[in-house]
Amino acid sequence: MSEFIDNKTQDRQNKLKELIKKIHNGMPLDEAKAMFKKDFQEISTDEIVKLEQGLMDEGMSMDEVQSLCDVHAAVFDGSISDIHKTKSIMNIPGHPAKVFSDENTKILKLIENEIVPYIGKMDPNSFLMLRIGIERLMEISNHYSRKENLFFPSLEKKGITSIPKVMWGVDDEIRQDLKALKKMLDDKTSVYDDIEVKVLAALERVKDMVMKEENILLPKLSDVMSFYDWILADKASGEIGYFLEAPKESWAVKEDEQEANNEELINGEISFDAGSLSQVEINSILNTLPLDMTFVDKDGHVKYFTQGKERIFNRPITIIGRHVSLCHPPKSVHIVEEIIESFKVGRKDYEDFYIQLKEMFVYIRYFAVRDKDNSYLGTLEITQDIKPIRTLEGEKRLMEK
Repeated sequence: MSEFIDNKTQDRQNKLKELIKKIHNGMPLDEAKAMFKKDFQEISTDEIVKLEQGLMDEGMSMDEVQSLCDVHAAVFDGSISDIHKTKSIMNIPGHPAKVFSDENTKILKLIENEIVPYIGKMDPNSFLMLRIGIERLMEISNHYSRKENLFFPSLEKKGITSIPKVMWGVDDEIRQDLKALKKMLDDKTSVYDDIEVKVLAALERVKDMVMKEENILLPKLSDVMSFYDWILADKASGEIGYFLEAPKESWAVKEDEQEANNEELINGEISFDAGSLSQVEINSILNTLPLDMTFVDKDGHVKYFTQGKERIFNRPITIIGRHVSLCHPPKSVHIVEEIIESFKVGRKDYEDFYIQLKEMFVYIRYFAVRDKDNSYLGTLEITQDIKPIRTLEGEKRLMEK
């Protein structure tokens, strides 16, 4: 009997894949919707996950699946069978899932109340309000960053990689669309008709992503994330930020006595080549350094990062244990992998990059970490704002009294 059910499920998956491939090859959307309604009526979030994962496993590139993501949303919208399941976590004030969903409501309200009313109007006030609305919508980047860094690791640990890869790629495209729109709205020579077309297209993509987050992502997260996973996500959320404003309610369990118990957790000191330090001293010294350090072990998993006062890039606690290839946008993963591979085989010992980031000049350095026998232990990333250093002139000596 179970074999019959498995075969039936597989047949359904195969038919769904064929439908998506037909859309990929040019089938009109209306025709695809009619075929879906006739043959399937509804689809579950698990089926969507397996469908996209299956397409990638069969050789369809991540970019191709990503390009079809909005089409999937249009075809399946309103047909997802488990979107109405009652999820207890969605009723808990301050819970990361509820905060995330509440932000989606705010995103849609902002679009409806602060952007849509000013589209198509040419007067200066409407143009200004449209610009302000797009600028406020750009804070959706915080919403996406929490999803990418706090939620996706739990899916990846369960072997679900299609949702993170596809969604992250679309997130980045939406970010770029909004950034380009802001630039056009700041440019007085821009043609308004061009702006209007791009605004409407960008808003449609944002709304489609809201639908996918509510109907696919959140139900899946409620199935796979443990209580402890949610606590970690909650504690790291503030560092990344929220859409427009932080939630008014808090949720995570507070460890009020952790500070007092630190002394009891330390047994002796750790010996080094020169001297020894306690765990508290080591942690404090590393967090005092005027730079960010992240260590990726020999198997490619993030094992440690410093938590100094002046952070350049967000490093939420949820990335501990995450594979480094999953900590970067899909378009830059191959560069990271090439660097690490060059360290592993001994072709290189370091690699440097430097970028202009807002008011900072950021120097990013990667070092191969090796033991005394020259065996590869992992990769150390050091990131520092060197703008103040670049401006130094002359000398400053310790003055004798």
